[in-house]
Amino acid sequence: MALITKPHTKVSQTVQEARQLAMPVVAMGVVIAILYFGRVFFITSIAAMAIAFILEPFVALLMRVRFPRSLASFVVCTIALLFLYVIAMGAYSQLSAIYTDLPKYGQRIADIVDDVRERVQGMEDRTYKLVVPARQRQQEQERLRAQQAAEQARKSSKRSAPPPSVPPPPAGPGSIQEVRIHDESDGISGYVYSRLSSFYQILLMASFVPFLVYFMLSWRDHINRSFLQFFHGEDRLIAARSLQGIADMVRAFVVGNFLLGLLLSLISSMMFWAMHLPYPLLVGPLSGFLSLVPYVGLPLAMVPPLFSALAVNQLPTYVLVVVFVAVLHLFALNLLYPKIVGSRVHLNPLVVTFSLMLWGFLWDAPGLLLAIPLTAGLKAVCDNVKGLWPIGKFLGD
Repeated sequence: MALITKPHTKVSQTVQEARQLAMPVVAMGVVIAILYFGRVFFITSIAAMAIAFILEPFVALLMRVRFPRSLASFVVCTIALLFLYVIAMGAYSQLSAIYTDLPKYGQRIADIVDDVRERVQGMEDRTYKLVVPARQRQQEQERLRAQQAAEQARKSSKRSAPPPSVPPPPAGPGSIQEVRIHDESDGISGYVYSRLSSFYQILLMASFVPFLVYFMLSWRDHINRSFLQFFHGEDRLIAARSLQGIADMVRAFVVGNFLLGLLLSLISSMMFWAMHLPYPLLVGPLSGFLSLVPYVGLPLAMVPPLFSALAVNQLPTYVLVVVFVAVLHLFALNLLYPKIVGSRVHLNPLVVTFSLMLWGFLWDAPGLLLAIPLTAGLKAVCDNVKGLWPIGKFLGD
């Protein structure tokens, strides 16, 4: 009897261990699928939370002067919307001016491309003359002439004997022409419909952002108390610490990046105005905030001012723009960023790289912007839950 029970116990134990290993893998796959297919919803919610964290200090300031939280939230959201409206109108005027000057910029870009092509062709010719001997070059030129003459003779013979004209078959209801026309129209209409559908989803979700921000600000205390009601005893204390850690980290990251972007935008606009670049009020903020994008911020920050410098089209201006943007980016990344943002976000570079890859794959460009605060929020939870301390140490610097 013991001989029969022992193998059965081993099999059941193996099955149980396999289930314990399979459940986290299945759960992780389900979570990734939910994040991927519901990315519009999650991106909208997280963007509203980020804006709420930016506006929360202003709500607290109004509450100090005896404003109720609901009224303070309404006033702050209204002022923020008016501020965005003024910025949008200014950007629209700048973009309208750029649109009128677009042919001039297109001609400058075409001239630069032609000049680069001529230089590359000249370098190839000089390299060819140095590498290939003169006699071999002469033989290759004669061969090319013979090929061109044969091609010309073949074309002239085709022109002298035109093929007999064959009337095309009638385009009936099942003809190839009709099928091709339907395929092309279906492909174009399908592409346009998919683009319009995605744009409609983005526009629909963006319309919820002001309401989400207002309710997150006005119901902040109630949401915190209600969330803590799900936990009891020591778990409630751990949940409160985790929630406070996430709030402090996200607020430090979002507000710090926003203030740093404003500072870089102001410095860039003033410098571009001193360089006599057109549209400094549009190019400066674009360059300042694009420099905050992880890893690719420096080349992205150079694109708007270099495009604006096409109106001047002078080599010293291009060099000055590149040097200024590079120096400002390195100064902000190495001195300002650690003091304003890095003191709260303790992540090692390997984890940051993997998080950028993962969230960029799931949510595209918004994932790259949200990867660091999401990963840092996960680390804040792991640092406060005793069973997850090893994961928090692995994610930390």
